[in-house]
This record gives sequence, structure tokens and C-alpha cells, in this order.
Amino acid sequence: MLDESLLDTPDALAEADRRALLRGAAEAGARVRTAARHAAEAGLRDLKPDGRPRAVLIAGPGAAATCAADLLGTLAGAGSPVTRLAPTGVAPAAGALRWELPGWAGSVDLLLIATPDGTEPSLALLAEQAYRRGCSVVAVAPAASPLAEAVQGAHGLFVAMATAPYDEQDEQPLAASAPGVFWALLTPLLVLLDRVGLLAAPPDAVEKVADRLDQIAERCGPAIATYSNPAKTLAAELADSLPVIWTEGVSAGPAGRRFSAALAELAGRPALVAELPEALVEHIALLAGPLAASADPDDFFRDRVEEPPAFHARVVLLRDRPLGGLTAAPSARELALSHDTPISELEPETGGELETLAELIAITDFAAVYLALASGA
Repeated sequence: MLDESLLDTPDALAEADRRALLRGAAEAGARVRTAARHAAEAGLRDLKPDGRPRAVLIAGPGAAATCAADLLGTLAGAGSPVTRLAPTGVAPAAGALRWELPGWAGSVDLLLIATPDGTEPSLALLAEQAYRRGCSVVAVAPAASPLAEAVQGAHGLFVAMATAPYDEQDEQPLAASAPGVFWALLTPLLVLLDRVGLLAAPPDAVEKVADRLDQIAERCGPAIATYSNPAKTLAAELADSLPVIWTEGVSAGPAGRRFSAALAELAGRPALVAELPEALVEHIALLAGPLAASADPDDFFRDRVEEPPAFHARVVLLRDRPLGGLTAAPSARELALSHDTPISELEPETGGELETLAELIAITDFAAVYLALASGA
């Protein structure tokens, strides 16, 4: 059950935020700036690459590496495929995870390692394996981690992850989906791939991303009331719902998939994700089934005090500028409403591709955090 009164009580939110998730979301812009500075200090801005890599491989634990690979692959396009190396192992612990380079990886490929931990022995072995194969290696991890020494020993580039003082004070491992962690790992990779020509993320674009994140923090912060706070509003709307996330536009896809990952890891909530227009076919049976609001005609007579609310689907439509001006949004609204399924919509303000993507990620990150805090996750 969601405690909606907590959403409009900043002191109570701060007390419930034992993992500093709200602070991480609010400081996302600052993390981007710090991470960009660390990237410059590590020499990424001064790189003079011989050419574009054939493929980019990304290794790292959890949702942060998965979402980074998804986002970077979307921005880079089909020119140089971006592939996440999925780990194997018997447990999701640093010492149990194992990564291996594919057999075809060689001197024309680039290995990126992104981890908020840096103690994973297999990532250090992966850097050594890449060195023997002739792969270029760049890693982003905490400065004092064992991985830093391993990457430098493999003649790779190491970038110290942008951290905050409260990260080091927290005895719990950093959540891979936490907003601060995500931007701290992603920003140096954006800087690097801009230098090698895979995507466009020059310094002014990165600064605009930080500015947009600051603006969202002002709109979605804990002191802003729910009725004028898009993140709190979305969290309240999803309180007793199964989020069915539909995305439209190139940037909205990775934002929707990250929202689903954040809901699972931070708030303990399942969610479904699909891209328009295919989502209208993929989820039509779901909206017509028992999860539709119209599937329970007795819900009108339910005792709102004594009986828990029914669990129904709710569509969350994340939109960016669709290619060619074509949009399936009207069809999406018609399908949802024809099955009595409520719909929430988010569309970023105009700006560059990185800015609009950052806005969608920031608002949904705040919503996932509010949902986690108000539901006691």
C-alpha cells in the first residue's frame, strides 16, 4: 500500500530515504559535471583515436551496465554495434560473477568496464584478457578499487567514478539502478564514445544534460507538492497498478527500459515494456484480460477502507519526437481507454537528443524513488 501522505511530507521522505536515493536523483546534474571532469582529468578528451572500433563491448554488474549498453547502443546506431557482456556465475556477488570476451574480439574492438563496486576479480581478469587480445580497455569504477590497478596494468584507461561522501558512508552496496550511480558511470562513456566518433556528446551537450537534470530536480524535488510534481503524480498513479510502459521515439526506448529496471530494483514493482506501434499488438490481450479495470465490475462496490484495491494495468506512455512526424499515440490512447485502462503520459521539452533522454530518465527515476519510499520498499 502506498502512503500518499508521505509524498507531501519532505521530512518524512528524508527519514524514509535510508539509501539516499532522493539525494542521488537530486544531485544527478552535479554527478554529470563531476564525472565529465574526471573523464577530462583521465585524458579522455585528449584522445586521438586511429579510427572507429569495429564493436564496443560493455561489461559490468547489474542494471547500470545493462542500461548504459542499451542507451549507448541506441545513440550510436548500427555503425558500431554496442554489446553488453552478460555475466555468468552461481550468485550475484562480486566474487561469483564471471565475464568472458567473445571469441571474435580483437585489436579492432573496444572494451568498456562500468561498475559501482570495482572488487569483482573477473573484471580484472577480463581487462587482462582484453590486453592479451589487443583490445583497447577503458574502465569506470571507484578510485580506490582493485579494478583500477588491474586496468592500469593492462595499459588501459581508468576513470574514477564520481561519488558523493554519503556513498562511502553507506554500508550497503550501491544500488545499480540508483540515479547517482547511473549518471556517474554513463557520463565518462559518453565522453569517450564522442571522441571515437560513435555518437555526438561534445562538452556543451554534456553540460546541457546536467542543466536539464538540475531543472527536473527543481520540478520533482521532495518540497514540490504532488499536484504540481510530475514524478510524485506518476508514483501515486502507479500505487496499485501494473505499469505497462509504452515508448515512442528513439530516445524513449532506453528510458522506458531503465524505468522498468528501476521499478524492480528500487521499488520492488514489476513492469512491462514495449515500443509503439508493436506494443498495441503485444499488449492487447493483456488490456482485455483480468488486469483491465473493466474486468472487475464489483470493484465499484468495494469497501475502500477495509478491502485492498484491485490490481489493474496502467499504461505509461513515454514519448520523444517520433521519426518523420508519424505517431501511434492516438491509437495507443484509444486502445487503452477502450479497455477502461488509465494512461499516464510523459513528453520531454524540446532540446537535443541527450537532453530529452535525460529528462525522461530523470522524471521516471524520481517516480521510482517516490514509489519505493512511500510503499516502504
